[in-house]
Amino acid sequence: MTKTAFLFPGQGSQTVGMAQDMIAHSKAAQDVMASVEQALGADLAAIMKDGPADDLKMTSNAQPALMASALCVTRALEEASGKTLDQLGDVVAGHSLGEYAALAATGAIDISTAASLLRLRGNAMQDAVPVGEGAMAALLGATIEQAHDIMAAQTWTALDIANDNAPGQVVISGAVGEVDAALEIAKEMGIRKGVKLPVSAPFHCRLMAPAADAMARALAGVTLHPPSLPVYCNVSASPISDPSILRENLIIQVTGMVRWRETLLNMAEAGVTRFVELGTGKVLSGLVKRTLPDAEAMNIETPEDMDAFLSSL
Repeated sequence: MTKTAFLFPGQGSQTVGMAQDMIAHSKAAQDVMASVEQALGADLAAIMKDGPADDLKMTSNAQPALMASALCVTRALEEASGKTLDQLGDVVAGHSLGEYAALAATGAIDISTAASLLRLRGNAMQDAVPVGEGAMAALLGATIEQAHDIMAAQTWTALDIANDNAPGQVVISGAVGEVDAALEIAKEMGIRKGVKLPVSAPFHCRLMAPAADAMARALAGVTLHPPSLPVYCNVSASPISDPSILRENLIIQVTGMVRWRETLLNMAEAGVTRFVELGTGKVLSGLVKRTLPDAEAMNIETPEDMDAFLSSL
């Protein structure tokens, strides 16, 4: 029997018009947006539908918008199939903010709480470092071992490995000057290409400590329930069902590395052969294909995608 992992995308996948086909198609998706609007106000739904793109990509909007889109697809899928997510799949994982979507999808937190937490998280991350002082860069063609060699090349005060996304795609994050210096070292090491990313803050590095503190305070007041499926957490790359550990991992992941490549490899080792991305875009299904070329990878964004998935079961 095929083991299925559901994956929830992170920042960068947002696009104007996101989730609109599914919202038009599904009462369950409409209910998700009603919960999000109640938590945050109608402005987010309007920005998701009509933009402008610059407003949508603001961290405080992009994070809850991507969660909302993923939950629209999740609930529409459950509605169309007549099955709950734990009857359709075996494990879940979310990339960075996607971990909140994974927790909401599996009932560990409710949708309105997830939306509120992600708006807070987005604001806290943006406020942690003044605009222009932080940067992120992708090391294309680099292994995680090469990234660790860069980290060992000198004493860094504000630089960390942010994402181990897939073979040949590692992201570093920190103060602008240190990111620039690391890119020079990468060039000397023969790493194929270093590309600065168009982000507004240096996520998943030690400079995000004030945001981690803010999330610790916010999460202290939130009740987490055991999820209906094990959640592979970013910081451990392992399946967790204990609410207290899930809460702690949400705090650690603000400054910690997203161990996505290891997460996929560990899922495959546990017998997962089908990976289904729920929500906007195809970033995660692309990373699956790079990491596990023999695995089945697909995304569900539209009603047509959903029908194709359900007909394949």
